[in-house]
Amino acid sequence: MNLSSADHWDLVVMGAGIAGLCAAVRASEHGLRVLVVEQGEDPVYLCNSRFTGGAFHVAFHDIQEDPGQLLQVIDEVTEGFANRELAAAISGRARHATDWLRRQGVRFIRAGADAWRQHFLSPPGLMQTGLHWQGRGGDVMLRTLAQRLDALGGTWLRGWQGRELLMEGTRCVGLMAQRDGAQRLLQSSAVLLSDGGFQANMDLMREFVSPAPQKIKQRGAGNGRGTALQMGRAIGARLVGMENVYGHLLCQDALVDDALWPYPILDSVAGAAIVVSASGERFMDEGRGGVYMTNCVARMADPLSAIVIFDKAIWDGPATEFILPANPNLVKAGGTVYRANTLEALAQQLNVCAVTLQSTVAEYNDAILNQRLDRLAVQRTAAKSKPFPIGTAPFFAVRLLAGVTYTMGGLQTDQYARVLSIPTEAERGDGPPIAGLYAAGSCSGGLEGGAHAGYLSGLVKASVMGLLAADHLALARGKPAAVQADRFGPVAA
Repeated sequence: MNLSSADHWDLVVMGAGIAGLCAAVRASEHGLRVLVVEQGEDPVYLCNSRFTGGAFHVAFHDIQEDPGQLLQVIDEVTEGFANRELAAAISGRARHATDWLRRQGVRFIRAGADAWRQHFLSPPGLMQTGLHWQGRGGDVMLRTLAQRLDALGGTWLRGWQGRELLMEGTRCVGLMAQRDGAQRLLQSSAVLLSDGGFQANMDLMREFVSPAPQKIKQRGAGNGRGTALQMGRAIGARLVGMENVYGHLLCQDALVDDALWPYPILDSVAGAAIVVSASGERFMDEGRGGVYMTNCVARMADPLSAIVIFDKAIWDGPATEFILPANPNLVKAGGTVYRANTLEALAQQLNVCAVTLQSTVAEYNDAILNQRLDRLAVQRTAAKSKPFPIGTAPFFAVRLLAGVTYTMGGLQTDQYARVLSIPTEAERGDGPPIAGLYAAGSCSGGLEGGAHAGYLSGLVKASVMGLLAADHLALARGKPAAVQADRFGPVAA
């Protein structure tokens, strides 16, 4: 459809991942005029939502659990970091978001007995190393939502990127989009920012996450450039939780070999063993899970200097667990696994001080034997994984790589996905909402993160907040059917 300069939209959505399309389709159901601006020119544009494994869960709990229990889980996992109202929105509406997606034609399956595997996008991902997204759950979901948007009369502007928010005083009244030097002013009653995180923007990553972001692997589409964040920042939007990312530990060979990402991951191996720096010393608590460890590696002065050290018992045990486990998939895919009959010989292969490595392992083993993990120079807990001693030859090592899928921090929103401003000195807590501006998905913050990078679920966070934004806007635009907003129910014909 050709766009006239006189066109005025009820909602302009910037970014067509799951958050953006949920908002666009829901707003269209309410009868609003919707324009979706997507930087990808191809109808099958790449984004993290298209690559997703497809698990809908809340901190690895079933979305059908009691909302009060889920709210408590969110608080525990993020150690009180998650905004209470946002957390309540997610815990109370996760199940309704998947119900709404089913009504649009999105299919789900039960992928396993674990609580977090009860609601997986269908068709499920292939149980193979490397990236295989075509015709799988995320790809099919986005195609289904795009078709639904077309059927409801939504409009697309592909191949364009948002560059600036249009403001009248303190109200957002549209978006300036750009393509190959050309600009287009898109006037609207509201704008939803949903273009993903800032993981592919090296300047922002260096500012908030890692001193050497070029040594981190993009474990996703690699096109989250933080545009929404920068646009919001320019008009006084508040940023929150910028220091954490969601991701997993990979073999360092994944930097040059695409067969080694997004799987296999090394979280289970590292969680049972120890991770050392080039000095041969531990530097983090391996018991807090793969997401936390990924953040620790990313923050190192040299993120490529982390090494996981383990033994035969770990290789034959924890390394065989989880999705596409390291044993045997890492070796089959061509990943480098160092092996030696002694720690001294292993250290020589790694160019690590043998004396230091042997001392680190001895101290760690003694702490396990005497149940004094808290006495270690770098404390080790068993919060998410049981520590195993390292004493059964042969000994193994893998050079690690922080694989980042998306950034957890972003624009602070309220429970209706409205972007909040920076508070003045006279204001306590959050500043007031910026009228006409919403954010959902990985460009928004306030839910995931905290001291130990608490992870909830990118898909649930994105879908729920996208739907809430659409329903809130519909109410503001005088659409009575949106009174069902709290449960994402069907819209009256």
